[in-house]
Amino acid sequence: MPDRSPTPAPGPAKYIFVTGGVTSSLGKGIISASLAKLLQARGFRVTIQKFDPYINIDPGTLNPYEHGECYVTDDGAETDLDLGHYERFLNAPTSQANNVTTGRIYDTVIRREREGAFLGKTVQVVPHITDEIKRRMLLLGQNGQFDVVITEIGGCIGDIESLPFVEAVRQLRWELADSDSLVIHLTLLPYLKAAGELKTKPTQHSVRDLREAGLQPDILVCRSEHPIPAEMRRKIALFCNVKINSVIESLDADSIYSVPLLMRKEGLDERVIKRLKLTGGATVPDLEAWKDFLGKLKNPTEEVTIALVGKYVELPDAYKSINESFVHAGAQNECKVTVRSIQSEHITPENVASLLHGCDGVLVAPGFGERGFEGKIAAVRYVRENNIPFFGICLGMQVAVVEYARHVLGLQDANSTEMDALTPNPVIAMMEEQKNITQKGGTMRLGAYACDLRRGSRAAKAYGRNHISERHRHRYEFNNQFLAQFEEAGMQMTGTNPETGLVEVIELPNHPWFVAGQFHPELKSTVEQPHPLFTRFVRAAIQHRKG
Repeated sequence: MPDRSPTPAPGPAKYIFVTGGVTSSLGKGIISASLAKLLQARGFRVTIQKFDPYINIDPGTLNPYEHGECYVTDDGAETDLDLGHYERFLNAPTSQANNVTTGRIYDTVIRREREGAFLGKTVQVVPHITDEIKRRMLLLGQNGQFDVVITEIGGCIGDIESLPFVEAVRQLRWELADSDSLVIHLTLLPYLKAAGELKTKPTQHSVRDLREAGLQPDILVCRSEHPIPAEMRRKIALFCNVKINSVIESLDADSIYSVPLLMRKEGLDERVIKRLKLTGGATVPDLEAWKDFLGKLKNPTEEVTIALVGKYVELPDAYKSINESFVHAGAQNECKVTVRSIQSEHITPENVASLLHGCDGVLVAPGFGERGFEGKIAAVRYVRENNIPFFGICLGMQVAVVEYARHVLGLQDANSTEMDALTPNPVIAMMEEQKNITQKGGTMRLGAYACDLRRGSRAAKAYGRNHISERHRHRYEFNNQFLAQFEEAGMQMTGTNPETGLVEVIELPNHPWFVAGQFHPELKSTVEQPHPLFTRFVRAAIQHRKG
């Protein structure tokens, strides 16, 4: 018999596993977050974790075109963008433990093998890899902090790379009590326009593949462009071996924030509560605040257009958290925010006015590398000189610093050493602790750090306090050797790290709204707590539109 470490005790939590079939991008993350919100609204303590089948240790080194944005948690984990959905829906932080990849699993097992932990045994996918997957699946439910742990399995059933995760779930379901776990399978019911009907066969095949892997779904969530007839639900239930009231319709929604209410209407939370024998929660979920948010979102009294200037704008998911932050801030201001994405590579001093025409505010987005940098410089100069509200995030702040150095301080060759290592005026330079680092993954300044705000500054007024904590993801910083020159020329450094003196926030007090931060405020905006900088920025855009 191969060496087999015992699976840790499951703890008091209940476990829900969410799998997907037929195709990717069906919205497992949104369904998971919506279910979590419904359970949370009944008083249960819920968390969600994502298991990704790719071999990268984390998405930190992935190009945004490959996998969308890289989300960063308070504890410095670079994670899948679905964790952003989890936080935005639940208004609760996630951590390193909430996102696990195949790469991290194998890395842990191989390290243990090198340390001699397996006593010379042959290390195998079963049981060693699956045991490590199970250990991490149970981890968040161990300390009594949560009543329910929802685990989203990335990829599709049938993918080779997902098999160890599915096998780990199969084993866990065998080890746990019947009422301590359930499987929700999300599938697609395609609509054939020529035939004028929905087709169930892909869902049947997907469930067949799941059952061949040893898992029987308890609940089917069927994505569809059209309502599912009662007879079709009965057919799906019969051939997929689930109860008819466990076939849940998931119609395309006008907003992802409408999905919890749609799932509530379908009774998804009730089926889960009954199957897991959850007790102690409210009879009905308290969703009044959520409904109030949706009411403001869908019935705006104002409208503004914000230009999002970035280098990855062809893929909306590359700036997912920024786009969602505008949704939250828009609702807070009862304003419809239309985001106009502009590729920074296309911006020149000659065409910047036409590209930004009609915009009530401009946000220069985060990013890495030289591509599109000069276009961002042109955009910042235009909004600064024309009194258009401006908001810069991470690289966006650094761009604002370089632009001001060149066109106000008169340092024509000022630059960031990321773009020009030999610049004679490095107003943005690599952080001292980063200079000897050669390994790329997980080595930047990551996670939450403190920031002291200058009293009376726009940032301090927005937050309503002078001490904040925000999340970071960068290697370069403002060069404090130039600090006095900038202050004398009118740019105020209104936010600094209390320990390192790192400049965190810059402002132009004589501008209607010119604020930029080295941190990523978009990572902390939620439905219940829109980020104050986004809220004030949208408010400034409304004032600009009114003229």
